[in-house]
Amino acid sequence: MLTAVTACVLSLAQCSGSSSDQGRAPSREHRGPSATAPRPGLEREITAYTADFGEDTGYRRPSRTDRSTVAAGVGLLLDGRRAEAEHRLADVDFAVRTVTEEATGRRYAEIADRAESGAAPRGWGRVYVDLDSPARWSVQVPHPVADQHTERLGAQLLSRAPGGVLIIAGAHRKAGRGDEADVAHRRDSVFHAVCDELVRRGLPGVQLHGMADDSAPDHDVVASTGRGREAVTEGRALADDLRKRGYDVCRAWARSCPLAGRTNVQGRSATARDVPFLHVEFGPMLREDRDRAQEAVEALADVTRTWRRGV
Repeated sequence: MLTAVTACVLSLAQCSGSSSDQGRAPSREHRGPSATAPRPGLEREITAYTADFGEDTGYRRPSRTDRSTVAAGVGLLLDGRRAEAEHRLADVDFAVRTVTEEATGRRYAEIADRAESGAAPRGWGRVYVDLDSPARWSVQVPHPVADQHTERLGAQLLSRAPGGVLIIAGAHRKAGRGDEADVAHRRDSVFHAVCDELVRRGLPGVQLHGMADDSAPDHDVVASTGRGREAVTEGRALADDLRKRGYDVCRAWARSCPLAGRTNVQGRSATARDVPFLHVEFGPMLREDRDRAQEAVEALADVTRTWRRGV
């Protein structure tokens, strides 16, 4: 199924850890240097986009037509039909442009809402597709800013590992009315529609979250495969890699863990189609410190290599 996607995207130029302190990362009481200014290129684009996200910035629930139109536009782009994608996306006031990573020269298609800069942004999010490698996997950021620095991790992973598609929510999870902007638990969002389109195409995904220190006080990371088990092998590899780097990982497929993402709707959609899905919660230490965040990104990039070889 992904062979066609590969050819088309190329034409576009996409727990159980020990409770012992031995070998673990420094205590959560210690804080290294906080995340510094974003690096040039993709990370800068994304952090500039999310900089003004807040609980009071508002959110407009998209209609079924809005959702399906954006998802269809992403699909056309993946199929190598950029002109058609641009035309389709213009129907809902989205646009496509190319972003180039200054350090590497790698190119990404950015699918963005033209209404972002208006007086009342809709909060429908963005999609970035690697234009220099076949589309093989996705990284999903459902709670930018609310889960602090997860947007940075997503950008860094897309830059670090070829063949990715990044989907980032367009609003703080508490924006809008009730929980309507909490896209990890809502099927009526543009975010979910795009993730569902990628799952339909068989692309595995990793969804990035941030937890507070007291959410899982004995662990630095909670790794889960959601309600399914299609990504247990990848989850074990990620947990083993992070453990070797000195971090304690709760493995939700093997034991009871908090924040295991069982109700996550993107995970449920992936499970329904037997597509691998990882839900990963990172503690503050791994998000706030640039060097430790890089270790997390490197471990995630290793997982994507399996997915890049898998088809």
